[in-house]
Amino acid sequence: MTAVAHVSERSVPRRTSCRSQSARQPVLSGKWEPTMAPAAHVGALSPSRDLTVLARRSARRERMVGEHEWRGAVRGGSAWLERRERFPSLSRPATFRSLMSAPVFSPVASGTVDSRLDPPDTLVVVIKGAWEFDNAFPDVGDVASELDHQNPRQMRFDAEGLETWHSGLVAFLLQTVELAKGRGISVDTTGLPSGLENLLNLAMAVPEKVDARKEEHDAQFTERVGLLALSAQASAGSMMKFLGEVTLAFGRMIRGKARYRREDFALLIQQAGLEAVPIVTLVCFLLGLILAFVGAIQLQAFGATILVADLVGIAMVRDMAALMTAIVMAGRSGAAYAAQIGSMKVTQETDALSTMGISIIDFLVIPRVVALLLMMPLLTLYADFVGILGGGVVGVLMLDLSPTLYLQQTISAINLEHVFGGLFKAGVYGVLVAIAGCLRGIQSGKSSSAVGDAATAAVVTGIVWIIVACGIFAYLFYLLGM
Repeated sequence: MTAVAHVSERSVPRRTSCRSQSARQPVLSGKWEPTMAPAAHVGALSPSRDLTVLARRSARRERMVGEHEWRGAVRGGSAWLERRERFPSLSRPATFRSLMSAPVFSPVASGTVDSRLDPPDTLVVVIKGAWEFDNAFPDVGDVASELDHQNPRQMRFDAEGLETWHSGLVAFLLQTVELAKGRGISVDTTGLPSGLENLLNLAMAVPEKVDARKEEHDAQFTERVGLLALSAQASAGSMMKFLGEVTLAFGRMIRGKARYRREDFALLIQQAGLEAVPIVTLVCFLLGLILAFVGAIQLQAFGATILVADLVGIAMVRDMAALMTAIVMAGRSGAAYAAQIGSMKVTQETDALSTMGISIIDFLVIPRVVALLLMMPLLTLYADFVGILGGGVVGVLMLDLSPTLYLQQTISAINLEHVFGGLFKAGVYGVLVAIAGCLRGIQSGKSSSAVGDAATAAVVTGIVWIIVACGIFAYLFYLLGM
């Protein structure tokens, strides 16, 4: 590796933290990069020496413990190193040799802006230092304050002290020139380096597009209502289109023409079925307890505590078991489906599937919809049993009902219409949850925050659809006399 930095020495009092008070101070010249290995020995330095050999001689005597950040600073052509410790874990004070053995970053000062008023009525903007990405830029408002205070007729630049720069300086100068021209002040850019002057002239030569900057304004009430209506229309259109694609894909699956992996489908069934049993057990058992307590408070006044079995049995079998299981699955599986598909969009896996000619609906959506369609009725049937068991615990332990009497009363209260009606609702709820999760996942943006928003939207959408469907089913079952 070719070194671009040079080291010489001179006898001056040492300015770094060392064990001796005076020594030979090295003088650094050239440009120091973070990947360079600078010379590390103080005594008998020679530009012809190999920097690696000098670093080895220093490493034999000094060992650095801890992690440090290093920064070079330049003053008038000579340089020294300043250390900033991240972890104060040095076993003893570091010498100059150990400082020199560490990585060195660019030894340049931050960019600064100064100004002076030259006769007659000329404001000179002095640009100095290094304008690097990791340095803070001066505020263009300081130049604006000087323009307002001095009120010059002309402004020019002095860049003799400028070291390194990048496009950020061009943007700063462009804002400065716009401030001056906005006040009717002529600008002279001949004091800038040729490359910087050419970039600035090019930036000023291209006029800004009229509608380039977005104007912010407060929308009126009618405008907000119209935008909301248009958004609702677009959302409804995309949802109906998605439902149509799912319906066609479901037909292809029945005919055996859908392309998906059987292993993935089996895994989805396991995740939506067996792995959801613990949370369904907890929720539905507590729900049965709650329904029994609520009914007992009212029925005890009439001496009809035995009807608690009717209340819990009918409520769980007809509506509550399917409803609560669906809500649990919306928060569990619906959000997972949205996050999985959204993450695949971020990593461009969905684009890869489309490129290979594989339908995303067939490969990702249909297996999830069918998995919940099959597992939701089974989970609901299990939830019916668990909820009735929770009500029985209250009836036996709190209401002094015999287990046999409670079971007989429950069996006499429910019938097959209640059971199959609840299972049918559960299947519909499962389809709604899966469609909501997959829809929000496909609509997700390609960022981590967008994936989180998609998961949240999937849960909200799924629960809203479940409640709406429950209301519709309640009305239809009432008309059918069920």
